Amino acid sequence: MGVFINVQGGGTGTGLSQVAQGAVDLGNSDVFAEEKEGIDANKLVDHQVAVVGITPILNRKNGVTNLTTAQLSDIFTGKITNWSQVGGNNLDIVLINRAAGSGTRATFEKWGLDGAKSREAQEQDSSGMVRSIVSTTPGAISYVAFGYVDDSVVAPKFNQVAPTDKNVMTGQYPIWSYEHVYTKGKPNSKTQKFLDYLSSSHVQNTLVKKLGYISIHDMQIHRDVDGKITNK
Repeated sequence: MGVFINVQGGGTGTGLSQVAQGAVDLGNSDVFAEEKEGIDANKLVDHQVAVVGITPILNRKNGVTNLTTAQLSDIFTGKITNWSQVGGNNLDIVLINRAAGSGTRATFEKWGLDGAKSREAQEQDSSGMVRSIVSTTPGAISYVAFGYVDDSVVAPKFNQVAPTDKNVMTGQYPIWSYEHVYTKGKPNSKTQKFLDYLSSSHVQNTLVKKLGYISIHDMQIHRDVDGKITNK
């Protein structure tokens, strides 16, 4: 007899709160439960199934191909307002943010902005829409997962390091997060079978990579909730 799996959206906050309440068997998140306010992480078990790299994306007319941590932070906090201030063209900077509370935004602010919080700007939930707006708006900047980058936008180097899977795997590129699946305590046998399936070589080497994520098995490093990196 098969097992029915019902998938619902809602974002990191919803996934963590629902599994913590026992309303669902699995709660997906792209931040550690310890990083989410109001979640008792001690009651949850973390199953890391993939890694997602995140990169700033720029309109092609901006004229910039590398940004430092300080420059990126100053752009998103409003201290830098024109691309000419970072060696680009004379264009006003247009910020496109992800929704407040999104895991992508939290990861980007923590590792791309050195913990700084972005100033208020228009927000978009859809990565495809973010890319579309940036590609058609001179001066625009936002950020997306690696899998959404195409030739319509520029993915600049970050501190002279290219946003590539390999650079994430080796720890050279820092803007990334784990894709977590949380359970409340030890999973039951059916749930464990599904988790085993997610971490299997078949899924990791096909579906995970096809969707633009990095296989958990390809990571050469491990990073804990405090940012401490160890070799695997």
